[in-house]
Amino acid sequence: MSAQPLKIIFAGTPEFAAESLKALLNGPDEVIAVYTQPDRKAGRGQKLKPSPVKEVAVEANIPVYQPRSLKYDESQYELEQLNADVMVVAAYGLILPKAILDAPKYGCINVHASLLPRWRGAAPIHRALLAGDKETGITIMQMDVGLDTGDMLLKTHTPIEDTDTSASLHDRLAIQGGEALLTALEQLKSNGLTPEKQDDALANYAHKLTKEEGQIDWSESADAIAQKVRGLFPWPSAYTFLNEHNIRIHQATSENLSTQAAPGEIISADKQGICVATGNGVIRLEKLQLAGKKAMTAEQVLNGNKELFSQGQCFQ
Repeated sequence: MSAQPLKIIFAGTPEFAAESLKALLNGPDEVIAVYTQPDRKAGRGQKLKPSPVKEVAVEANIPVYQPRSLKYDESQYELEQLNADVMVVAAYGLILPKAILDAPKYGCINVHASLLPRWRGAAPIHRALLAGDKETGITIMQMDVGLDTGDMLLKTHTPIEDTDTSASLHDRLAIQGGEALLTALEQLKSNGLTPEKQDDALANYAHKLTKEEGQIDWSESADAIAQKVRGLFPWPSAYTFLNEHNIRIHQATSENLSTQAAPGEIISADKQGICVATGNGVIRLEKLQLAGKKAMTAEQVLNGNKELFSQGQCFQ
């Protein structure tokens, strides 16, 4: 394979993908076109808002394509006429038919935010945190018609810290994804990539998140609840109820304490946090958000709501 710069089509939509596009634009290869989802209505005014990837592409004067689907002949023909060497895909959000996968000279490669075959699917960052995984990373994968089932080309690893949230892990992996992508493309040009088949027996699926799964079950362990809080921050966020108040929990720490209190019962509340009994252990709630209010520290919440969070009150 020639070491000449590659002609690349990039396909992606959210901020995670935008970091990979930025890396490509700072690399040695040529991004000839960008595919991203159609603009969506957002905010109170419901004005059309471009995706983060489109914003980067427009600023770099790269042609942007926004088909609603790639299933139709005209969309496929349009992409084929770009005559790309490779198509890079990162969190694009559209299914790529076989005609698209086969169109670029060297096919399509994907930047995926997990260590495949673990956490195939839509929400790998959140699911790794929710499951209590100690490590995750980036897999650069040769795409096929399956869902994240293609051959693995390159992996990079990162530990999951006890303080990581889906937000912090997302930002770290977004940067790491761009770096891994550039390494993979350099190896692609020099025939240095060795495809590795995935072991389907080790695969699991990262289902899309729902708001409902954010509700805290206080009979679970303190560790599991802390994982939920971190894994669902900033969206959809963990939540609970106290005397009919809907309360979101944005930050919490599992404490190595034992108690005879019932799960969900408040055992103490001070400026360090609101300590709550669980099915196994105690959790300290450190940042909370009451309905219609901004997120606040426990100290700020207690300033105006001491009775609501007093000892003996019980979350539902």
